[in-house]
Amino acid sequence: MTNDIKHKRPKYSLAFKQDAAKLVLEKGYNQQQAADHLGISLSALGRWVRAERKPSANESVMKKPSLSLTDQDELIRLRKENEQLRMEREILKKAAVFFTKEAE
Repeated sequence: MTNDIKHKRPKYSLAFKQDAAKLVLEKGYNQQQAADHLGISLSALGRWVRAERKPSANESVMKKPSLSLTDQDELIRLRKENEQLRMEREILKKAAVFFTKEAE
């Protein structure tokens, strides 16, 4: 029998993610300590730390560029806005067709 219950991941604010990453990058906590203290998963904190860490010269040449937390947050916002604008455009197209047929 499969488990059909979906687990919702908690949503954390950009400020929370940045502050959590600063605990590791600036305050000297190791990732496990910070994750335990904040009650978040180690993998989530690891992603946030990597996103906030400034890439060294070697990393920037070898790896594809990664987005900072601020950039990730803006990308999500822009994708939602883009989808909303697409839906609005489709509605307007359908309305234009409808009114064109009525005018005939």
